[in-house]
Amino acid sequence: MRQTIIAGNWKMYKTVAESVDFVRQLLPRLEPFSNVERVVCPTFVALAPVADVLRGSAVKVGAQNVAFNKEGAYTSQIAPGMLQGLVEYVIIGHSEARKYLGETDEDINKKAKIALEYGLKPIIAVGESLETYEAGQTAAFVGGQVRAALNGISAEQMASIVIAYEPIWAIGTGKNASADLANQIISGAVRGTVRDLYGDAVAGALRIQYGGSVKPDNMADYMSQPDIDGALVGGASLKLDDFTKLVEAAAQVK
Repeated sequence: MRQTIIAGNWKMYKTVAESVDFVRQLLPRLEPFSNVERVVCPTFVALAPVADVLRGSAVKVGAQNVAFNKEGAYTSQIAPGMLQGLVEYVIIGHSEARKYLGETDEDINKKAKIALEYGLKPIIAVGESLETYEAGQTAAFVGGQVRAALNGISAEQMASIVIAYEPIWAIGTGKNASADLANQIISGAVRGTVRDLYGDAVAGALRIQYGGSVKPDNMADYMSQPDIDGALVGGASLKLDDFTKLVEAAAQVK
């Protein structure tokens, strides 16, 4: 059985004070849903105070990115060692980082490897553009992203990895892939690629999230799909009621 994992990606929202206040209110709301792994991913400046609030609770903390260097003269970057003790997860390869920061498949692979080296669990995001989707090349494109991200990663290390399928055309647009379509792509392009690389056991144990305009009113549809093991949530994770309803829906369906 794969444990459902719901991660809230706060992107560039919430000040430090707002983040702390939010998790203090959120924590008691999420406590009843112990069958779901719950993760919040604040901005870097809020990681330490949020981690202090959540320390000892079942709600985990994740970072939104990590550098692929251990340390050095890399202004603005966050080394993996700086995240140790603060977070359990780190989002890698989000489409916004690929687009705005110019991250490549090679960068994402290096980030995944160094995160694992430092005991951090990567949430590796993959997903296609609208043009790729409309050209009918989603499976090949997403499968290629998965292969590139996992290059040189062992079967044993795969136990610490989560993959999030987020079609770029559904992120923050109000559009979303239907539950059936998302499951089809996750089953084939993501889990199928992992099966080709590592075999049935590793592929069967891998947790794969869907992300892209996930809301309380469509969450149950996604969670009812056999190959969708959770969600990487953007906008809906910024509101107490919405994020609580998402986790509750996942807990009830799974």
